[in-house]
Amino acid sequence: MKIATMIRRKVVLFLLCASVLAPIVLYTDRLSIGSNSIVNNGFGNQVSNLGTGMEIAKLNVVKQEVTNPVKEPIGVVLADNLSNFSQDTVQKNNEAAEFNERGLILTKPVELEHKNRVLSEVPDRENGLNTEAFIEQVTQNAASKDASSLGEAKAEKRPALVQANKVPLPDLRVRQMKDQLIRARVYLDLSGTRTNAHYVKELRLRIRDVQRALGEATKDSDLPRNANDKLKAMEQTLARGKQIQEDCAGTVKKLRAMLHSAEELLHVHKKQTLFLTQLAAKTLPKGLHCLPLRLSNEYYNLEPAKREFGNKEKLEDPSLYHYALFSDNVLATAVVVNSTVTNAKHPGDHVFHIVTDRLNYPAMRMWFLANPPRHATIQVQNIEDFTWLNSSYSPVLKQLSSQSMIDYYFRAHKSASNSDSNLKYRNPKYLSILNHLRFYLPQMFPKLKKVVFLDDDIVVQKDLTGLWKIDMKGKVIGVVETCGESFHRFDRYLNFSNPIIAKKFEPRACGWAFGMNLFDLDVWRQQNITEIYHSWQNLNEDRLLWKLGTLPPGLITFYNQTIAIDRWWHVLGLGYNPHVNTRDIERAAVVHYNGNLKPWLEIGLPRYRGYWSMYVDYDQMFLRECNINP
Repeated sequence: MKIATMIRRKVVLFLLCASVLAPIVLYTDRLSIGSNSIVNNGFGNQVSNLGTGMEIAKLNVVKQEVTNPVKEPIGVVLADNLSNFSQDTVQKNNEAAEFNERGLILTKPVELEHKNRVLSEVPDRENGLNTEAFIEQVTQNAASKDASSLGEAKAEKRPALVQANKVPLPDLRVRQMKDQLIRARVYLDLSGTRTNAHYVKELRLRIRDVQRALGEATKDSDLPRNANDKLKAMEQTLARGKQIQEDCAGTVKKLRAMLHSAEELLHVHKKQTLFLTQLAAKTLPKGLHCLPLRLSNEYYNLEPAKREFGNKEKLEDPSLYHYALFSDNVLATAVVVNSTVTNAKHPGDHVFHIVTDRLNYPAMRMWFLANPPRHATIQVQNIEDFTWLNSSYSPVLKQLSSQSMIDYYFRAHKSASNSDSNLKYRNPKYLSILNHLRFYLPQMFPKLKKVVFLDDDIVVQKDLTGLWKIDMKGKVIGVVETCGESFHRFDRYLNFSNPIIAKKFEPRACGWAFGMNLFDLDVWRQQNITEIYHSWQNLNEDRLLWKLGTLPPGLITFYNQTIAIDRWWHVLGLGYNPHVNTRDIERAAVVHYNGNLKPWLEIGLPRYRGYWSMYVDYDQMFLRECNINP
């Protein structure tokens, strides 16, 4: 009985164990079948059947695409900003992919260790590395390694990696922090900020923080970890500072006042500069003061018979080429004569009529006696020898000797306060009748038909005999017109607010310049031009029609009596314009140093001095004794 009971208990226990263990064994077996199915069929295609272990049933409604075999992967693509990638970057075949925690899609490499090696080289964004540069580097490395393992032909077929974005500016944070410091210092100087003590204190604190964070850093990788916090804090402080600046109108008013003050100061400095330039132009250099003294002393030591020039028979020969030159500057006159004779084809046919004042007469004669021009004829005259030229005949001579005119020129203590236009004409050279002799050429040379007038601040670079061949067409004077520049019109020289001027002349009429002019003395005599000159001088006794000088009365006297000649005969501007075209200068027959910057003065423009100094013999005894050097 007991034995039977024991047997029943063992049977029951066995059945209980079997009932418990059997489900476990059966479930484990099915689970292993499902796992194998997952491995064999792939994760992406078996997700829906993970719990059943059954094979995938094909869809009957949608036509199934035939899958291509998995190809070898080609590299890495940045997952960020995928919208900027071209469609060609995405593989059309079903490539396996693995995602890592840094947001990169890494295509499956050929071998497992290749994958691990690529993953180990992915940059850490927290360290601020350039991810795009890393991608390009890894792509190049992977391409070279794959090419070595799969062959060069296969590697050439891989598509190139398309960059998602342009490379950003390097060291952007360093640049931003430097800009913030500049803005902060500007805010500290604004009136609206200075009145807010709390904000000033905060702003200075932010400046110190940014300066410490910036330190000696030249690139973003040199900045400390808290640099971003300092940058954001400073930006917030600057934003509040911008709101504080409410008095914009007051600031604009203050800036305008400062601008006006600066303009006034600039105007004063310009006037002072002009006055000093005029003073330098009037002042005779020491060497040029020494030269006439030395020459005069030598002249009076000569015997009377040796003080005369030869070729006197040529002085009134109308078939020769005659030049009129009026100057009290010995060296300048020497350059004019020397340059003309040097470039003349037949120097013996050229005659120079030089007129100077009593003070420089012996020096001028001595220079040409000691340095006779090559075969040319020289005549030097004293202006006081023209006894017919007196105040009873010439209105201008009467005006120049008046006390009011002398006061006008020599009020030096008031010159700086006068207008710029007045300063230009307040030159004592206008007191000299030498400057007005050009209006008396027919009276000075009664037997000549044509004369070329030359200023003493010109240089002749070509043969001038072609001037005598110009058809004057019944006009008195041949000129080079200067209307190409707006300030060489009549309205710049004449007072058109005066009805006498406004009625007779056109304000935009083309101007011209003295310096090198051809005069037909026969037509001059027929038109009685000198009397026209006298009548206008009488009308301008009170200087209401024009300021002083010779060009304004010349424009009036020879109005409608000019013939325009080629501009290459006479190029102007070398005494004031530093931008005269070099090609124009070299092409010109005559270059003119009109203006205050004469080539014999230290203030002369160095660029043009060589055209003048090349006709000066600095080895000449008198120049060396007076220490006149190039």
